[in-house]
Amino acid sequence: QVQLVESGGGLVQAGRSLILSCAASGRTLNGDAMGWFRQAPGKEREFVAGINWNGGSTNYGDSVKGRFTISRDNAKNTVYLQMNSLKPEDTTVYYCAARPNEYTTGIWYLLNDYTDWGQGTQVTVSS
Repeated sequence: QVQLVESGGGLVQAGRSLILSCAASGRTLNGDAMGWFRQAPGKEREFVAGINWNGGSTNYGDSVKGRFTISRDNAKNTVYLQMNSLKPEDTTVYYCAARPNEYTTGIWYLLNDYTDWGQGTQVTVSS
């Protein structure tokens, strides 16, 4: 079983950038489709970005398209989320998730598509 640990969250002013990392241990992420989700208090967890096993395919939620970039370094067993032009409405907890043995170009958007989750990292954007 893989353990996913997110890091890089914090407090930032609107318009600035942050890079979130999701580091895996316990097994390799090679072959996993990966996703970033976020969940504000009282709201459903929503899809932010997804990447296929080799980084050849990516996709984004409408609210972050053009501002966020997902990437991965399989040699480091880590997935990243570059967040630019941050807005106060981006304030929430961000989670990474893994869908193992997915050697396809597919991007997965639903919570149930993923089997492994990290504990989340808080991002707060001040206006």
